[in-house]
Amino acid sequence: MINIPETIKAALHLARKHGGKQGLNCIAELDKTAMKQAASLKANHAEQPLPLCGVPVLVKDNIDVRGLHTTAGSLALSDNVAAEDAPVIRNLRRKGAVILGKTNMTEFANYTTDDMPAGYSSRGGQVIHAAHPSLSPSGSSSGSAVAVAAGIVPMAVGTDTSFSVVACAQANGICGLKPPAGALSPEGIIPISITLDSAGSMAKNLTDTLSLYSAMRNEPLPPLAPAPASSLRIAVNTANTELVSEGQLTFLMQTVSSLEKGGAYTEHIRQMPTPYQRIIMQWEFRPHLEAYLRTSGASRKTLADIIAFYEAHPRKMMKYGITLLKKACDETPGGLQGTPYLEALEQRKNAREATVRKLQDYDAVIMTGPTNIMHFCGLPSLCIAGAQTGDYGVRRGLILYGADELRLYRAALAVEKLLHHTVLQ
Repeated sequence: MINIPETIKAALHLARKHGGKQGLNCIAELDKTAMKQAASLKANHAEQPLPLCGVPVLVKDNIDVRGLHTTAGSLALSDNVAAEDAPVIRNLRRKGAVILGKTNMTEFANYTTDDMPAGYSSRGGQVIHAAHPSLSPSGSSSGSAVAVAAGIVPMAVGTDTSFSVVACAQANGICGLKPPAGALSPEGIIPISITLDSAGSMAKNLTDTLSLYSAMRNEPLPPLAPAPASSLRIAVNTANTELVSEGQLTFLMQTVSSLEKGGAYTEHIRQMPTPYQRIIMQWEFRPHLEAYLRTSGASRKTLADIIAFYEAHPRKMMKYGITLLKKACDETPGGLQGTPYLEALEQRKNAREATVRKLQDYDAVIMTGPTNIMHFCGLPSLCIAGAQTGDYGVRRGLILYGADELRLYRAALAVEKLLHHTVLQ
């Protein structure tokens, strides 16, 4: 049986040793109640077995955890201490998880400026990749991804508007999941766009990633097993393959070849990115952020207040600019009734209907080149970490998405099994 206090004590030791500013700088804040949480679980575990009992979990710094700061990486929100857990965190506690603390992230989930380095924030500084400091930790769930990749915790929570979980997972050689739109409560999370945002899960393998996601839900996932490889129908999205490195593209094509040899049916399709996603983000950011701030402990309640703080402290806050904050404040006439925003929502509705119709015969789509179509349409997406490695030994990742959530997960479990039984050369 797991020794819960010792497990949490060990995780705290790793967090302090490797996660601080002298190390990977992935930890924003540790929870002083972590050992108390562990002791309570130890006392109650025999009476109430729980799926994540005693598992230490770190949480991205834009999600409310009671008693801890929620800043989205910005010093403008440094006085915001959460009075209550976000619903996804309450669910994790009910399933036995111990919240170890908060992780650093790209400031405002990478919605501060066009030039912000991935993993940088005014509160936390620069997150460092676990494998080598020359590698990008990606953004904006960089601290969560690095903490898992470094072995500080087995699981971490991130958020994803457009690739903040799945691309961070890929960059750090771990697994990550963005659920379908609306699957998890957005309450208690500093948003960019509630239409597009979702909390997501990260771990070193897909089974643990799905377990964490299941525990975040109001109702758990049903039992999942890998689909038979020979039954898989996989679409290969060849959009923008010219933007992918030669090593990554070779890995992707070898994976497709291995699937075909295992009996899977594959077919090439092209689903290009859309510019309308950025319009939704720009128009929703201010009203959705201010709705969060109104009920928060932050003294600054409007985007204009936050911008004024940046402009009043340029050396500390304006290192890379605030172009996106300014556009969201100054270039959204009509707000949630603005014509460009309403047109973008209509485009999203049409794109979702067309995409779901296009993908109904496939278990999953392999993304070969960058596209945001899955995020725009609110479809589930995930990253699997393969056996083949790239720079500095980081496992290469495969991003999948699909129209049907459970079919996608079963297909992804089958693909993960294939990748870990066949070390691709």
